[in-house]
Amino acid sequence: MLSANTSNRLSRPRWLATRVTRVHGTLLRRTRGRLAATNLLVAPRQRVLALTTIGRKSGRRRTTALGYLRDGEDFAVVASNSGLDRAPAWWVNLQANPEAEVDAAGERVRVRAREATPEEHERLWPRFLDQYPGFDGYSQLTTRKIPVVLLERLAVARVHGDAP
Repeated sequence: MLSANTSNRLSRPRWLATRVTRVHGTLLRRTRGRLAATNLLVAPRQRVLALTTIGRKSGRRRTTALGYLRDGEDFAVVASNSGLDRAPAWWVNLQANPEAEVDAAGERVRVRAREATPEEHERLWPRFLDQYPGFDGYSQLTTRKIPVVLLERLAVARVHGDAP
């Protein structure tokens, strides 16, 4: 398991980190989260999903791989960006347009994102630390607030391309 400092250093240069997470996200999306479904390098106990957002500037679909927790029928992720001073692009995209798609554990679902309330953050944060203690270290590497983001399922409806 990598430390927060090592993970932070590996997130630079940005172009390389972006490409690696996009390739990982694309593999997850194509397999609906069946392949590459854990974060072996950084946090081996952490499950990984593919989050597809709409780029706030480009309007294009952007897919990235993120560690997650299940929270009932929903998903929870951390907008840590490895402790870098800028928020991850996926979180900025979701703030502009909170609707997205998640591919995890063989399913594709539509979700709406929102920042966790302080009570939800307090409840979920220890579970994230069980998966990867480095999350606490990220907050010491940046001055920005690192939010927990809830990806709440939208009404159950088939996503384009799903089998009937």
